[in-house]
Amino acid sequence: MTPVLDRRALNRATLARQSLLSRSEMTVLQAVQHLVGLQAQTPHSWYLGFWSRLADFTPEQTAEPLADRRLVRIALMRSTIHLVTPGDAEVLRPLIQPVLDRDLYHNHTHGKPIANIDMAALITVGADLLYEKPRTNKELGLLLGERWPECTPASLVYAVRNQVPLVQVPPRGVWGRSGAIAHTTLRAWRGTGPTSTLSLDEMVLRYLTAFGPATVQDVQTWSGLTRLREVIDRLRPRLTTFRDERDRELFDLPDAPRPDAETPAPPRFLYDYDNLLLSHADRSRVITDDHARLNYRAQRPTPQLLLVDGFTAADWTITRDADTATMTIRPFRRPFAASDTATITDEATRLLAFTDPAATSRTVVFGDPI
Repeated sequence: MTPVLDRRALNRATLARQSLLSRSEMTVLQAVQHLVGLQAQTPHSWYLGFWSRLADFTPEQTAEPLADRRLVRIALMRSTIHLVTPGDAEVLRPLIQPVLDRDLYHNHTHGKPIANIDMAALITVGADLLYEKPRTNKELGLLLGERWPECTPASLVYAVRNQVPLVQVPPRGVWGRSGAIAHTTLRAWRGTGPTSTLSLDEMVLRYLTAFGPATVQDVQTWSGLTRLREVIDRLRPRLTTFRDERDRELFDLPDAPRPDAETPAPPRFLYDYDNLLLSHADRSRVITDDHARLNYRAQRPTPQLLLVDGFTAADWTITRDADTATMTIRPFRRPFAASDTATITDEATRLLAFTDPAATSRTVVFGDPI
């Protein structure tokens, strides 16, 4: 009989893979590879993803390898910007390319304008311009518009972004610094051509290492790819299977951690695009009904969330006034128990010391339940 993993068991297993049950001693580069990248389309909020996962994390541990090209930010899973090693950028991008193709040709803004463009020529010209030097979207659009005046520059730029592996160059994304969004090609930034490959099978195994146990639909949600059932079926001899409480088949690596469902889960602050919240078709292993009723998907900006006992229990924001930094935590539906309030306050205070080290006053406020 196939074992059943209930919601709490799935929660604890996933938190263990994500280094959210206890902080890991991995280096940043090791963590990036283990997690198959961090979603990182914002300039800096994703640094908090490391802070919540790694012991004694400092911004420099990520800022320095980003500045010296040991890490890159590039469009990958779900056609979103991810922070990965250059080697992973090289091997993951060809596997994810169908997702970017679909995003381009079915895009309601850009699909029609580029429908009759000579795509091969556009790719060549765009790649050459960005190989020459990093350029902003405006700069690239003006140059491409000279060649294709019948098409809007924004659509030409979007097509190049989707068809050519492009790196967002520093100082964009470096903690404590800022800069315009500018891109160059991965080949120019890395300085070498392709040296290795990754199979779809290997990519799915890496996903399970970081996010399992999971259904086929979960893998497809994380990657943006479709028709992965045949990949999972091919991998069956190497996997172990479970059922969830809705009788869906789950797949996992035999030796992957699956802690007891009652394993304590300390409070953890998640950043706005944390992959923990985005990488499963059924997100109830982390997201509660109280969270779902707020319909955050329709809101902007995307909220930052707090896990209590492993599940979404509040959102949080930081406001700054002169030398004061204040974190406001809004619990879902009901106030926290006194014991939870104490541990949350301790974690929040340490997070404020990380985000606002120069502040002379740091305060944690619990707002009214929402």
